[in-house]
Amino acid sequence: MTEPIAEAAETEDAGQFRSVEDQIALTLDAAVRPRPVRVAISEAQGLLCAEEVVAEHALPGFDQAAVDGYAVRSVDVRTAGQEPVQLPVVGEIAAGSRQPRRLQPGQAVRVDTGAPLPTLADAVVPTAYTDGHQAKVTVHKSVPSAGYVRRTGEDVQIGDVAVRKGDTIGSAQVGLLAAVGRAKVLVYPRPRVSIVSVGDELVDIDRTPSVGQVYDVNSYALSAAARDAGAEVSRVGIVPGDPKRLREIVEGRLLMSEIVVVAGGAGGSAGDEVHAALSDLGHIDMTRVGMHPGSVQGFGRLGPDSVPTFLIPGNPMSALVVFEVLVRPLIRAARGTRNPHRRIVGARLLSPITSTKGRKGFLRGQLLRDEGNGEYLVQPLGTSGAHLLASLAEANCLINIDEDLTEVAAGEQVKVTFLAQRA
Repeated sequence: MTEPIAEAAETEDAGQFRSVEDQIALTLDAAVRPRPVRVAISEAQGLLCAEEVVAEHALPGFDQAAVDGYAVRSVDVRTAGQEPVQLPVVGEIAAGSRQPRRLQPGQAVRVDTGAPLPTLADAVVPTAYTDGHQAKVTVHKSVPSAGYVRRTGEDVQIGDVAVRKGDTIGSAQVGLLAAVGRAKVLVYPRPRVSIVSVGDELVDIDRTPSVGQVYDVNSYALSAAARDAGAEVSRVGIVPGDPKRLREIVEGRLLMSEIVVVAGGAGGSAGDEVHAALSDLGHIDMTRVGMHPGSVQGFGRLGPDSVPTFLIPGNPMSALVVFEVLVRPLIRAARGTRNPHRRIVGARLLSPITSTKGRKGFLRGQLLRDEGNGEYLVQPLGTSGAHLLASLAEANCLINIDEDLTEVAAGEQVKVTFLAQRA
């Protein structure tokens, strides 16, 4: 069940279309964040924190040397800038030492970086400021009180919020959680997204298509797009056009998903069959959205949990654009992302483009930066044809063309949506 490749040829009056903004608002209203779960901090990377993590331990937990050198009383070396000061070295403290040591006035203790300071020491003289001797050290430069010392609680004090609710947990947050002694943290899990690809003409990529058959592109491409958006993805794969079988599979996915996407479920008689097969699971709003490619689509909340479900075109190019414009923001919102939309910038068009009257265009482009003045430039890729998947693979942006424009000349400013950047 695939959508006929007729996107560029449609010329319906704009009044028959729902605006892209209204459709986005409709879908975002269905966003449901999965319930928080407690996980090991090693499993929390990339997730949103679901609690205020209050430090129960100070960081650092004790006064410690910030450099290799000699722990001293700063008052004993205050004149070292005018003339060298000699101090007896009465011991050594390595990093990790748990043996308490007391410093007497007029003495020094050799310390490694991270070593606990002996009692009465309030500063560390870096080795570079001395002659480095181990028995009696000569200090050539003074240091102030607290100089080259990491004070207790200097980074985080007991009661401080180490990681805030809603923060994305990256490598630094994982490190901070470990530093304050947290083994587990409450997080919002990735929303579960199921990708279903419908069509009797589809074959998986490990088979050779016969006449009239095509590879299943959508279940792979859309699964990758969902992962990129931060979802936990189940690629259901190909489902034949049998209405009963389709209904059974989708009904099962509704029980284990926060979002379901059915590719090949919109447009033509095939879309009507998919809509009919799923309609008793809940209301599906089949509509034409004022966008190209991918105007024909459906959205509803199905099953006992009212799971957001998308019926999108079977054409891979159209499916990916609809996913980018509508499904991706819903995934980001379900993750709890404060702004679910990608960044949009202004750019100067390097080549003229055409767009479909009455519909907002999302055209493939390559975003560049003028090294001279820092201005963004954008080069359109391919043509407006909905079937041109290869040019989308080369694109790093979508050029947004307003509904009332059919032509944009080279040199004019356009809005551009960043896509994922290549490594």
